[in-house]
Amino acid sequence: MKIYFINGPNRNQLGKREPEIYGSRSLLDIEQCVRNEAEKQSFSIEFRQSNHEGKLVDWIQEAGGNNAHAIVLNAGAYTHTSIALRDAISSIDVPVIEIHLSNIHAREAFRHQSMIASVCRGQICGFGVDSYMLALQAIIYGLDPA
Repeated sequence: MKIYFINGPNRNQLGKREPEIYGSRSLLDIEQCVRNEAEKQSFSIEFRQSNHEGKLVDWIQEAGGNNAHAIVLNAGAYTHTSIALRDAISSIDVPVIEIHLSNIHAREAFRHQSMIASVCRGQICGFGVDSYMLALQAIIYGLDPA
């Protein structure tokens, strides 16, 4: 079974950008942790990052067309602005888990609103790198029907 991990803008700067908020681990470090755990459970991982909204939309649609088991989406700033991502998620029949390293509800007011939350299976935020691992655990141990 294949799980897509799709990462939005500035995730390529993890480990360098505001480590007091996002931690000191790079996206490559996070990917390796996710892959190691997923392989133990015989899951295949597609791990991707782009700073471009349309590319994220393409990957969401690709996952839907490839009958992915699930998508873990860290949309970054697009979480708060992208109707295009919301519509892409709505157009597929694959559960999507929204994740964030920081607790978006404890940050600036503009980060409190998620444009994608209502079309995602769930949201995990505020656990740093463990947000990725918690999403993977939710998938491994079974996503309850919505």
